[in-house]
Amino acid sequence: MRRAWLVAILALGCASAQTRQPAKVAAASPVDQAETAIGKQDWAAAETLLKDATSQEPKDYRAWFDLGYVYTSQDKTREAAEAYRYSVDAKPDIFESNLNLGISLAKLGNPDAAKYLAVATTLKPTSHPEEGYFRAWLSLGHVLSKESPQRAAEAYQQAAKFKSKDPEPHLSAAQMYEIAKDTAGAEREYQVVLALDPGSKEAITGLANIYLNAKRLPESETMLRKILAGDPTNSNAQLQLARVLAAENKDDDATAAYDAALKLLPNDGEAQKSAADFYLAAKKYKEAAAAYAQLVQAKPNDAALRELYGNALLRLHKNAEAQEQALIAIKLNPNMGEAYNDLAFAAAENKDYALSLKALDARAKFYPENQGTYFLRATNYDNLRLVKDAIAAYKKFLAVSDGKFPDQEWQARHRLIAIDPESRKK
Repeated sequence: MRRAWLVAILALGCASAQTRQPAKVAAASPVDQAETAIGKQDWAAAETLLKDATSQEPKDYRAWFDLGYVYTSQDKTREAAEAYRYSVDAKPDIFESNLNLGISLAKLGNPDAAKYLAVATTLKPTSHPEEGYFRAWLSLGHVLSKESPQRAAEAYQQAAKFKSKDPEPHLSAAQMYEIAKDTAGAEREYQVVLALDPGSKEAITGLANIYLNAKRLPESETMLRKILAGDPTNSNAQLQLARVLAAENKDDDATAAYDAALKLLPNDGEAQKSAADFYLAAKKYKEAAAAYAQLVQAKPNDAALRELYGNALLRLHKNAEAQEQALIAIKLNPNMGEAYNDLAFAAAENKDYALSLKALDARAKFYPENQGTYFLRATNYDNLRLVKDAIAAYKKFLAVSDGKFPDQEWQARHRLIAIDPESRKK
């Protein structure tokens, strides 16, 4: 997670040696001369002077610091880190030396970076303390982000104290809390970001994800609508909104959202499948059949898609087509119980009662019999004039129907009176 402001900090380092007043001496020392050269960005002259100064006085922390700054300004990070390390060794209690050493080591991927940045947060900057502490905590947060997201989040929160109106540290903290599975912390920080920057896409998206994962559907809907208000072409947000509305049982709104999502994602199989499943569950069978037809065309050997397509066709009373899709699904996957179920009902509607019974037998290997299958068996046997089997199936149906299927119960009783002598005696 590298934001522009953070990259700038890592690239630039901290305040240069130019901001410090050189010691007042009668004649300019090599370090004073070097700092004059630094002011003119004459890096070669400054480097020569500072190397000479450090060779003569290896414990001159100021010379080592300035040399580190010269290397930093030329993107010589490894050399800069070495110079800053000598400066810290010579005088460990200087904020700027620890900060710049930590930043340089961070750029090199050295794990010691966190140690020096943490020390910097305990020291007093030479000037502009709020800016200095902000940079120290921010850099520490970045270094800790991979090894300890929780500690990184806490570091970003500390940085935020020094720039109370800047949403970026809070955003970084929120993202770290999210990685650390601290949902409450992430939500709190994202809310702070929105208070500072109501249009923050990252915060809105972050909150939307938190609410989606927690199945807090109303809040999810609100955040997703905010995303789409700012970016109507955000296809992911549009698809997520459709799913949320479907889960909220707002079928009309979900239908409109899915239509919009499919316009943005005309060739996206995931979006098409999600829409098709919703249409089927919402009993919008015409839309479901159209969506599954498109999916089957793209994946003709997908047995599950064939079964769902057939189920939608069955509910549209397109029984011949439904039977065809069920047979294809079974051929592709003989262990698909749902396809046998569809086939049993489609074949019965197509008056192929023998095939319907075979499908019911195959279905029974995967699912237990229920009121619907008992009644379908009974009518199949009845139509095939297998009277004994029909009587037994009608009686099984009546034994389990429990008054929940009055039309079928009426039909079963009247057929038993017609074909079963014992039933007529009662």
